[in-house]
Amino acid sequence: MQNRHIVAVLDQGTKDKLQAAAWDQAHVGDASAVLVLAGDLAAYKSTARYLRNAPAEVREMFDGMIPGFYGGKDALLREESCRSIGLAASNVMLRARELGLDTCPMIGFDPAQVSEILGLDADHPPLMILVVGKRTADPRERLGLLNFEELVSVDRFGNHAITGEVSES
Repeated sequence: MQNRHIVAVLDQGTKDKLQAAAWDQAHVGDASAVLVLAGDLAAYKSTARYLRNAPAEVREMFDGMIPGFYGGKDALLREESCRSIGLAASNVMLRARELGLDTCPMIGFDPAQVSEILGLDADHPPLMILVVGKRTADPRERLGLLNFEELVSVDRFGNHAITGEVSES
Protein backbone atom coordinates (compact mmCIF):
# COMPACT_ATOMS: atom_id res chain seq x y z
CA MET A 1 0.00 0.00 0.00
CA GLN A 2 3.06 2.21 0.20
CA ASN A 3 2.05 3.53 3.62
CA ARG A 4 4.49 6.39 3.48
CA HIS A 5 5.05 9.92 2.35
CA ILE A 6 8.51 11.42 1.96
CA VAL A 7 9.13 15.13 2.38
CA ALA A 8 12.41 16.07 0.69
CA VAL A 9 13.74 19.18 2.38
CA LEU A 10 16.23 21.21 0.35
CA ASP A 11 15.57 24.69 1.73
CA GLN A 12 18.33 25.69 4.16
CA GLY A 13 15.99 27.60 6.46
CA THR A 14 13.77 24.54 6.83
CA LYS A 15 16.80 22.28 7.34
CA ASP A 16 17.97 24.62 10.12
CA LYS A 17 14.59 24.34 11.84
CA LEU A 18 14.70 20.57 11.49
CA GLN A 19 18.20 20.57 12.97
CA ALA A 20 16.84 22.33 16.05
CA ALA A 21 14.03 19.76 16.26
CA ALA A 22 16.64 16.98 15.93
CA TRP A 23 18.45 17.94 19.13
CA ASP A 24 20.75 20.22 17.16
CA GLN A 25 22.51 17.40 15.32
CA ALA A 26 24.72 19.23 12.83
CA HIS A 27 24.37 16.74 9.98
CA VAL A 28 20.71 17.73 9.59
CA GLY A 29 21.60 21.32 8.77
CA ASP A 30 24.71 20.34 6.79
CA ALA A 31 23.05 17.71 4.58
CA SER A 32 22.39 18.34 0.91
CA ALA A 33 18.93 16.88 1.41
CA VAL A 34 16.94 15.91 4.46
CA LEU A 35 14.30 13.29 3.80
CA VAL A 36 11.56 13.08 6.37
CA LEU A 37 9.87 9.72 6.05
CA ALA A 38 6.36 9.91 7.38
CA GLY A 39 3.91 7.09 7.74
CA ASP A 40 0.60 7.20 5.93
CA LEU A 41 -1.89 5.87 8.44
CA ALA A 42 -4.80 6.42 6.06
CA ALA A 43 -3.29 4.67 3.01
CA TYR A 44 -5.72 1.77 3.35
CA LYS A 45 -8.67 4.11 2.80
CA SER A 46 -7.78 4.90 -0.81
CA THR A 47 -7.15 1.60 -2.55
CA ALA A 48 -7.65 3.20 -5.97
CA ARG A 49 -4.34 5.01 -5.44
CA TYR A 50 -2.26 1.84 -5.47
CA LEU A 51 -4.58 -0.49 -7.38
CA ARG A 52 -5.09 1.78 -10.39
CA ASN A 53 -3.32 -0.65 -12.74
CA ALA A 54 -4.86 -3.81 -11.30
CA PRO A 55 -7.56 -5.79 -13.11
CA ALA A 56 -11.12 -4.95 -12.04
CA GLU A 57 -11.59 -8.24 -10.15
CA VAL A 58 -8.42 -7.59 -8.11
CA ARG A 59 -9.52 -4.04 -7.29
CA GLU A 60 -12.93 -5.33 -6.23
CA MET A 61 -11.39 -8.03 -4.03
CA PHE A 62 -9.04 -5.61 -2.26
CA ASP A 63 -11.70 -2.91 -1.93
CA GLY A 64 -13.75 -5.40 0.07
CA MET A 65 -10.88 -6.81 2.10
CA ILE A 66 -8.50 -3.98 3.02
CA PRO A 67 -10.82 -1.64 4.99
CA GLY A 68 -11.92 -4.49 7.26
CA PHE A 69 -8.40 -5.75 7.78
CA TYR A 70 -6.84 -2.38 8.67
CA GLY A 71 -9.77 -0.27 9.89
CA GLY A 72 -9.54 0.68 13.56
CA LYS A 73 -6.23 -1.11 14.07
CA ASP A 74 -3.92 1.76 14.96
CA ALA A 75 -0.96 -0.43 15.95
CA LEU A 76 -1.15 -2.39 12.70
CA LEU A 77 -1.34 0.83 10.66
CA ARG A 78 1.75 2.20 12.40
CA GLU A 79 3.60 -1.11 11.97
CA GLU A 80 2.77 -1.14 8.25
CA SER A 81 4.05 2.42 7.96
CA CYS A 82 7.27 1.50 9.75
CA ARG A 83 7.82 -1.42 7.40
CA SER A 84 7.11 0.75 4.39
CA ILE A 85 9.47 3.55 5.38
CA GLY A 86 12.15 1.03 6.38
CA LEU A 87 12.08 -0.48 2.91
CA ALA A 88 12.06 2.94 1.25
CA ALA A 89 14.93 4.20 3.42
CA SER A 90 17.03 1.11 2.71
CA ASN A 91 16.58 1.58 -1.02
CA VAL A 92 17.43 5.28 -0.86
CA MET A 93 20.53 4.52 1.20
CA LEU A 94 21.73 1.85 -1.23
CA ARG A 95 21.13 4.07 -4.27
CA ALA A 96 22.83 7.04 -2.59
CA ARG A 97 25.90 4.88 -1.90
CA GLU A 98 25.98 3.87 -5.60
CA LEU A 99 26.01 7.59 -6.42
CA GLY A 100 28.89 8.24 -4.00
CA LEU A 101 26.72 9.93 -1.39
CA ASP A 102 26.54 9.29 2.33
CA THR A 103 23.41 8.84 4.39
CA CYS A 104 22.43 8.69 8.02
CA PRO A 105 19.05 7.38 9.21
CA MET A 106 17.85 9.08 12.38
CA ILE A 107 15.13 8.73 14.96
CA GLY A 108 16.59 11.37 17.28
CA PHE A 109 14.10 14.18 16.80
CA ASP A 110 10.95 15.65 18.29
CA PRO A 111 8.09 14.34 16.09
CA ALA A 112 5.69 17.10 17.16
CA GLN A 113 8.17 19.82 16.17
CA VAL A 114 8.98 18.10 12.86
CA SER A 115 5.26 17.78 12.10
CA GLU A 116 4.73 21.46 12.83
CA ILE A 117 7.71 22.58 10.72
CA LEU A 118 6.59 20.52 7.71
CA GLY A 119 2.82 20.82 8.13
CA LEU A 120 2.33 17.08 8.57
CA ASP A 121 -1.15 16.05 9.67
CA ALA A 122 -2.08 13.37 12.23
CA ASP A 123 -2.26 10.68 9.51
CA HIS A 124 1.36 11.36 8.54
CA PRO A 125 3.60 10.99 11.61
CA PRO A 126 7.32 11.51 10.98
CA LEU A 127 8.97 8.16 11.70
CA MET A 128 12.51 8.66 10.41
CA ILE A 129 14.79 11.35 9.12
CA LEU A 130 17.33 10.38 6.49
CA VAL A 131 20.08 12.88 5.74
CA VAL A 132 21.82 12.62 2.37
CA GLY A 133 24.99 14.30 1.12
CA LYS A 134 28.77 14.16 1.11
CA ARG A 135 30.27 13.65 4.54
CA THR A 136 32.36 16.48 5.91
CA ALA A 137 34.10 14.25 8.48
CA ASP A 138 34.45 10.56 9.17
CA PRO A 139 31.66 9.21 11.34
CA ARG A 140 32.31 8.12 14.89
CA GLU A 141 33.03 4.46 15.39
CA ARG A 142 29.75 2.62 15.89
CA LEU A 143 29.04 1.61 19.42
CA GLY A 144 27.76 -1.68 20.73
CA LEU A 145 27.02 -3.53 17.50
CA LEU A 146 25.91 -7.06 18.25
CA ASN A 147 27.69 -10.06 16.79
CA PHE A 148 26.01 -11.96 13.98
CA GLU A 149 25.41 -15.00 16.17
CA GLU A 150 23.56 -12.83 18.68
CA LEU A 151 21.13 -11.68 16.00
CA VAL A 152 20.51 -14.81 13.97
CA SER A 153 18.81 -18.04 14.97
CA VAL A 154 18.27 -21.10 12.77
CA ASP A 155 14.95 -22.94 12.71
CA ARG A 156 14.04 -21.82 16.22
CA PHE A 157 14.55 -18.66 18.25
CA GLY A 158 17.67 -18.95 20.37
CA ASN A 159 19.28 -21.65 18.20
CA HIS A 160 22.33 -19.62 17.30
CA ALA A 161 23.46 -20.01 13.73
CA ILE A 162 27.19 -19.99 14.34
CA THR A 163 27.70 -21.48 17.79
CA GLY A 164 24.91 -24.03 17.68
CA GLU A 165 24.12 -23.12 21.28
CA VAL A 166 20.56 -22.66 22.47
CA SER A 167 20.20 -19.75 24.83
CA GLU A 168 18.17 -20.08 28.00
CA SER A 169 16.65 -16.59 27.70
